[in-house]
Amino acid sequence: MTSHARISPARELHDNVSVPFTRARAMPKSVYTTEEFLALEQKHVFAKDWVCAGRAETLPNPGDYLTLKLAGEPVIVLRDRDGQIKAMSNVCRHRMSTLLEGRGHARSIVCPYHAWTYNLDGTLRGAPAMTLNEGFCKDNMTLPRVRCEVWQGWIMVTLNPDAPAPETALQGVRELIPGLDMATYTETYRESFRWATNWKVLAENFMESYHLPMCHAGTIGGASKLEEMVCPEGTSAFNYHWILKNDTVPLALAHPSNTTLAGGDRRKTWLLAIYPSLLITLTPGYFWYLSLTPDGPGHVNVLFGMGMSADWLADPQAERHLASVKALLDDVNVEDKGCTEKVYRGLLSDMAEPGPLSHLERPNFEFAQYLASRIPA
Repeated sequence: MTSHARISPARELHDNVSVPFTRARAMPKSVYTTEEFLALEQKHVFAKDWVCAGRAETLPNPGDYLTLKLAGEPVIVLRDRDGQIKAMSNVCRHRMSTLLEGRGHARSIVCPYHAWTYNLDGTLRGAPAMTLNEGFCKDNMTLPRVRCEVWQGWIMVTLNPDAPAPETALQGVRELIPGLDMATYTETYRESFRWATNWKVLAENFMESYHLPMCHAGTIGGASKLEEMVCPEGTSAFNYHWILKNDTVPLALAHPSNTTLAGGDRRKTWLLAIYPSLLITLTPGYFWYLSLTPDGPGHVNVLFGMGMSADWLADPQAERHLASVKALLDDVNVEDKGCTEKVYRGLLSDMAEPGPLSHLERPNFEFAQYLASRIPA
């Protein structure tokens, strides 16, 4: 009697990317639906690479903070008293309660359980009723630091002390788009939501514009022509493509006062997928982004934000233009939620099989290659 050894999800992924792109298929179902593969992602991707916590300008003052969970680790990101953005563990050194929640402002970090109090640099300032404990040393109770760097205005955090700095790993983004400096944009709106789909389904949805005419038929789909879409080869750190916009949304175009951009660059929208999970739509006038973290195989936590370039922010009509784009993006998000949740439901079907990729889905194949490069077979 012959027995067939089970193929692991990681092995299935490696087999999936072992063929040329012209023969590529969508990633195996197990890569999206199993706890086994999610555990590998947390260990080899989210615990090792840089993840975006938001925009630096949203923490303008010392004591402004945000919190996130990175590969299961609770993390605080804040602006310290020297004006620098830093990150540290969000777990008290006493009985291990989490410390801060959400976003806000704090003069110090006070544990909600026993009021141990930390300075903004993570050092322990005070601990009530600990003086009779001979083994207690306040100097040994500093919150562990987490690597944190600001790249192009984005707050990037990692648990990996050896990860190449974002400025090094993502130098290709600056070289690709020298005329748009994301550090000069300002976030004007953000929200968080949780969708019933795998994080990679949403990431892949962003990476290809093949779905625009159908999924977004009620909003932006009509302006998308499949025959005009271009998907160049990406890099080991990100993939990208672009779309040329008409004047339907003035904010997507270079401001009349902009003398840096010329020709098609004045109406080019860039779609940047920074691995593993920062997805940026960048235009001369505004940006919007998604930063994703998994919440089990079947759910994704999404940080969604948008903002404007400096010249458009100074325009007298800026608020009206931004409100128009915000309303449009709200509708687009509703459409994307519906489409990506349908994909996840389909992935759970016994009869589902990964199909061949279009030439417009090159970024999806490169994303699969990235994951395979991080996760051992």
